[in-house]
Amino acid sequence: MSRKRYPEKRGKERPADQQRRQDGENPLFGRLLAFLRKQQEPSSLKTILKGLAVAEHEQQSVKEALASLEQAGRLRRNRQCWQAAGGESTVRARLSLTAKGFGFAVLEGNVARQQKDIFIAASALNGAGHGDTVQVQLISRSSERPEGEVVEIEKRAFTHICGIYMGDRNLGTVTPDSDKLPFTVRVKRNDSLDAEDGQAVLVEIIDYGTPQRQPLGRVVEILGQPDTPQVQIRMAIQQFTLPRSFPAEVQAAAETLEPLTEAVGSRKDLRYLRHVTIDGATAKDFDDAVCVQKTQQGYRLFVSIADVSHYVQPGSAIDVEAFQRGTSVYLPNMVLPMLPERLSNDLCSLVPDQDRPAFTAIIDFDQQGKRIGAKFTKSLIRSHCRFTYDTVNELIYLRELKARTAHKAHLPMLEKAKELASLLAEQRTQRGSLGFNIPEADICLVDGKIASVSRLKRNQAHLLVEEFMLAANEAVAEHLDQAQMPVLFRVHENPSPEKVKDFVETAASMGLELPRSSISPAWFAAVLAKTKNTPAEYVVNNLLLRTMQRARYTPENLGHFGLAAEYYLHFTSPIRRYPDLVAHRVLQNLLAKQKAPAKVLPDGEELEAAGAFLSGRERVAVETERDVQARLAALFLRDRVTEQFDAVISGVTAFGMFVELVECLISGAVPVKDMVDDWYRHDSTGHCLVGERTGRIYRLGDLIKVQLVQVDMLSRKLTFAVAQSPPPTRARKK
Repeated sequence: MSRKRYPEKRGKERPADQQRRQDGENPLFGRLLAFLRKQQEPSSLKTILKGLAVAEHEQQSVKEALASLEQAGRLRRNRQCWQAAGGESTVRARLSLTAKGFGFAVLEGNVARQQKDIFIAASALNGAGHGDTVQVQLISRSSERPEGEVVEIEKRAFTHICGIYMGDRNLGTVTPDSDKLPFTVRVKRNDSLDAEDGQAVLVEIIDYGTPQRQPLGRVVEILGQPDTPQVQIRMAIQQFTLPRSFPAEVQAAAETLEPLTEAVGSRKDLRYLRHVTIDGATAKDFDDAVCVQKTQQGYRLFVSIADVSHYVQPGSAIDVEAFQRGTSVYLPNMVLPMLPERLSNDLCSLVPDQDRPAFTAIIDFDQQGKRIGAKFTKSLIRSHCRFTYDTVNELIYLRELKARTAHKAHLPMLEKAKELASLLAEQRTQRGSLGFNIPEADICLVDGKIASVSRLKRNQAHLLVEEFMLAANEAVAEHLDQAQMPVLFRVHENPSPEKVKDFVETAASMGLELPRSSISPAWFAAVLAKTKNTPAEYVVNNLLLRTMQRARYTPENLGHFGLAAEYYLHFTSPIRRYPDLVAHRVLQNLLAKQKAPAKVLPDGEELEAAGAFLSGRERVAVETERDVQARLAALFLRDRVTEQFDAVISGVTAFGMFVELVECLISGAVPVKDMVDDWYRHDSTGHCLVGERTGRIYRLGDLIKVQLVQVDMLSRKLTFAVAQSPPPTRARKK
């Protein structure tokens, strides 16, 4: 049986290859191995047949499979009982499948940082599906990629699946809307809720089936027509198993909370300060307010953050639910909040002209913007104005007369804020902090339809707020680290030398002359500065971002490479991020100087495991937001096939080119097989495609005109063709 393997090699077949090829011949092998590995004692044929629920006509096949596995040395037989042969211990992992059927076992905890993910062939899944938590046994320790097989399914990722229903008189089917779920779910007619063909439905899995039998389910909700943004967003939420509402006990607990309206105990009354909030126009959860004063030494910055810890006690129903969610998820026209709206949009939100409990960082800077002191206190504040980024930009950067007249009372404070933010930005630049400029797509929904997909507009007011939040996060992190208080740091480790080397080679192929110095944050910053406001800026920013390791939460302070910061954590957004709430509780314990500090996590949770879990919840939120963007982008362009767009080449492979549409930042691909004007050769060193006959070159970072050819709603993949060929360019001689 011929089957493509990963990694693909030629030459002598390894024993593991023979074994895997044999397993691929008989799907019973995986079921038998998984069953027998769970048994404490050798099992008789009768026990095996009963345990596998084998039909009478399959019994002979089971006997033959047992004999084959025994001959291969994978089973041991004692008289007429069998058990799995002794071998290596298993590892716990989460299964990530590809659209091609094979997958990878993504390891958990510290093991994940020491080993590569394990390749799992389609025949070694043994009934496991995408996202399942599984036990995996290694069958090959290749230096390129270890290979294993699933021997136990600990937890199913999906109990409910969204998909498209198609039915007949007796039996219907639901095709999952994810190409990572390569099966259909059978639905009996009386379990279909009378769904109509083509409707999107939510199905509960009743029976996960076997390698020979598709899963069985029942429709529990009809979502509607899949060509609407609302249904696509709902399907994405379901795909990532995100909660759309709060449990009744959590809602009830939130409703019983009373607002704090006076400064009691050690809480300082800072209502006299002219705090303001600066957020997006549609924001409702205002978790940070700022105020800046001029001092003899330089500046004093007040960053006051909503005191969520006053209302949410560790181990409470609200706290446990917030921990499980980990973060709020922001989608077009909706938010899946970490906290109930009673807290996120009311009691904790720093709405204007209302007294609110806060945690305030009071940070002093000299005339050059260097931090010279910091202290922290529980406070009671009052926001004196709710500003948007656009308004602040008009007031102090564009200096529009009408806006300045309307907000005259706040101008002195905002002008000081502008001065300080500029100094802080200069300080960060000097130390090598990276300033990535990665534009984001802004999807606007009006009356349930996609009105536009465009670049999200950012201005200098965004940067002003970011500087103040970064300053507060760094100050809190240094204070807690020096006090040796266990907390969750936000760490960003150094990029791997291999990825940096790949980036340097790619940049050279684009004709970029890079700074000659050791690889450091300052080196990366110099590269970004060199390409700023050039056609290469977008591609270089993305390429550099890919060389970076993923930031994460951990109790070990490993520094933040991207910010060139020795100390960093998240403190400024406790309404929407649980690690910020942890930082508040730890800081409060330090200020209280209690012999037995109060706990900072739900019962039974430890900081290291919590950091890994919350990092995972953050990744799920990011993946959900990206999935929704891809769904709506495909929906937005579905009726625009044959239209032409300006695009930048963001990737080049032997398969073809990846492009990003300039105006709306939607991604797609141009398959090389469809480039029929010439035969194109992939130059992996030059990161380009070269026409053999014309010498025409398509290089990473080039601007081209493309035409939309196909929109695949299932995979959310967009296929383009080159609409206008550029003048032929001969490849440079090497």
